[in-house]
Amino acid sequence: MANILVVDDDTAILTMINRILSKDGHNVTTVSDSMTVSEIRTENLDLIILDVMMPGKDGFALCEELRGSVDCPILFLTAKSEESSLVYGLEKGADDYICKPFGAAELRARVAAHLRRETREHFVGLLFAGSRFRLAAKQLVVNDRVIALTKAEYSICEFLARNHGQVFSKEQIYERVFGFDGESNEATITTHIKNIRMKLEEHHYSPIKTVWGIGYKWED
Repeated sequence: MANILVVDDDTAILTMINRILSKDGHNVTTVSDSMTVSEIRTENLDLIILDVMMPGKDGFALCEELRGSVDCPILFLTAKSEESSLVYGLEKGADDYICKPFGAAELRARVAAHLRRETREHFVGLLFAGSRFRLAAKQLVVNDRVIALTKAEYSICEFLARNHGQVFSKEQIYERVFGFDGESNEATITTHIKNIRMKLEEHHYSPIKTVWGIGYKWED
């Protein structure tokens, strides 16, 4: 079963898609007003279907906006067949198109194919009690505030968070984050950790724990 979001201003199409995909066991959320999509929790979505031509915010704009926080397949519903429109949509982050009118068999096949081929890591919704990671945008959010981390600081946070609860030495963190051919050395990890802690503690958040004599771990 997949969690699927469908956005289209045509309620008849929404009803039809909901009925078809629900029969296949999917959990379908339908939205008729594109301006309200920001209110939907997207971190656990497995696939998104967007109509291209919608009032308020069209599918292209919505796709570009969503790509900052989701890494699942995005499919467009479109009556347009012009190559320029298709290319434009792909540039905005879409994975495929379904041209209107379409039948139940085609919809099922397209959705099933993308879910089957989906090999991206589903860590987009990496959530903890006090924070969440927008991995596509490379952002750490604490109390609804994006923390101003450097690239190196963010990479360290993401690595530790992905391996929640595991302890890593400074040498291991350096090698996993910067590689064996990094231009500095593991001593910089101490400085980075210090800076990260200062920034997070400003928001009363302290997930990086020191395990004396061994290293660090992310524990929320």
